[in-house]
Amino acid sequence: MQQKEAEPGGAQSVDRALGLLSAIARAGGNAVSINTLVEQSGLSRPTVRRMLLALIRAGMVEQDKDSRSYALGPESYVIGLMANRRFDLLDLAIDSLGALARDSEDTCFLSIRRGCHSVCLHREDGPFPIRTYALQAGQRHPLGVGAGAMAILAALPDREVDDVIADNAQTLASGYPGYTPELLRDHVKETRARGWSVNPGLYLPNSWAVGIALMAPSGEPIGALSVAALDTRMQPDRQLEIAGLLKREKRTIEAKLNRKLEFNNPGTA
Repeated sequence: MQQKEAEPGGAQSVDRALGLLSAIARAGGNAVSINTLVEQSGLSRPTVRRMLLALIRAGMVEQDKDSRSYALGPESYVIGLMANRRFDLLDLAIDSLGALARDSEDTCFLSIRRGCHSVCLHREDGPFPIRTYALQAGQRHPLGVGAGAMAILAALPDREVDDVIADNAQTLASGYPGYTPELLRDHVKETRARGWSVNPGLYLPNSWAVGIALMAPSGEPIGALSVAALDTRMQPDRQLEIAGLLKREKRTIEAKLNRKLEFNNPGTA
């Protein structure tokens, strides 16, 4: 393992650097110490330092002179602004999340894909008085953990599914022992056959969820919608009902994505 870390390939180095950038971004504007980044990434201190220096040279990260901690740099801000102008999934999906929460009466989530993980962008509570707190905005889980993350994983090509499961193997074994590679592959097959995912209380007992992938105009999964409720509210008939609501809002959001793409690139229509 140490030898692999000492001589990483180009793609592996990029993945690690981007992982550190994401960890800094999740601090919400606060500076992050190198000790925290070492602990969160599982990488050695010299490797983390080397990656941070590369990100500093690119303007993506800057180091506070007094605390020696790290925060997002000016180039990250510019890239974030440009991405937001072109592709704000939450803005496109917010009305659908409200409709899902109203019609299901339960808690709805919008998640996006970030490499081998899913990140919760937004949570919308329905009027049902007993709620499930399976996800909060900003929480990050390996693809396959939870209904939304499973919907994204199942929408990937087979080879990419295998790569994701392999890349997340250590994280799953240490933090999600119930999510074995065999279970994930079985759930991928079931999700593909069904057209939507089900999380039968695997992450939080008694908290069930149904999810569906959101596809970019290019055909790749970019995120997911999901609805979570107590297990007593997620019997098979109601799973079908929730799946119908998810499919409805999936069509609405994907239509908005296509219109936005055509607006930004009129020559592609």
